[in-house]
Amino acid sequence: MSAHDTHGPEEGDSHAAAAGDVERDLLTGIDRFARKIKPLRKPPSAKGLLVCGVDEAGRGPLAGPVYAAAVVLNPKKYIRGLDDSKKISEKERERLAIRIQTDALAFGIASASADEIDRMNVLNATLLAMQRAVEKLLITPDEVWVDGTQIPLVPYVARAIIKGDAQVAAISAASILAKTARDREMVMLAAQFPEYAFEQHKGYATQLHLARIREHGACPAHRRSFAPVKHILGELL
Repeated sequence: MSAHDTHGPEEGDSHAAAAGDVERDLLTGIDRFARKIKPLRKPPSAKGLLVCGVDEAGRGPLAGPVYAAAVVLNPKKYIRGLDDSKKISEKERERLAIRIQTDALAFGIASASADEIDRMNVLNATLLAMQRAVEKLLITPDEVWVDGTQIPLVPYVARAIIKGDAQVAAISAASILAKTARDREMVMLAAQFPEYAFEQHKGYATQLHLARIREHGACPAHRRSFAPVKHILGELL
């Protein structure tokens, strides 16, 4: 054993175990905190409050990261046409995304990778992306309102609002920024992995995408923990 090896394998193993414990503790905290929140069906009054809206894009696809955005709108600059991003055409989303980034008081866009999704599951990865997006804000909101039934760990009063992307303008704006950012990412991945045609299906489980996975196997952008990918890769063994 050389002088560089005096610590032995046990200490290295203990460091690795400690790192794993930290990650498990973080995920447990996210899960526990999310479960304690009672989601609202209708948003409360935002009068006098600086509200940050948060939403995600890309929980369901078989490939690519999950994105999240956080937006604090400027009450003095009304943006017409805000709605759930899924109800808006691609061209209109791109137009609104530019307007949101120009007129909002603050916004943050973040993601969690396919590898993170596989390691911590898509719910925890989504909450992590949301947390990262809120952390990018350059101003301090009074409250954070999140679309859905769960919230990320953030140092603010936070509320989960069911179908919030269709009821709260700031959440609608966040859904648009998350969706457009993720779509751009998938187009870039298409240039890197042209055999999968990511620019067409954005990673969703279309017949074309499934056929390409069967033909070429999975690439680093694929979520190997997702059942269709796992099943196809099992067939290819």
